[in-house]
Amino acid sequence: MTQSDASRIQSSQTRSGGDMSSSGFAARAQSAGDRNQNSGLGQKNGGGK
Repeated sequence: MTQSDASRIQSSQTRSGGDMSSSGFAARAQSAGDRNQNSGLGQKNGGGK
């Protein structure tokens, strides 16, 4: 999951009135995107979803 994916999830959750707490799906998605970015998996030239 990339940070862009996480952003789309957060946007969707916000629009639908979903759980925006620190334990919600959007927060977990952001955390996964951040971890992948830090490990190099979310970069344009070699990795991704």
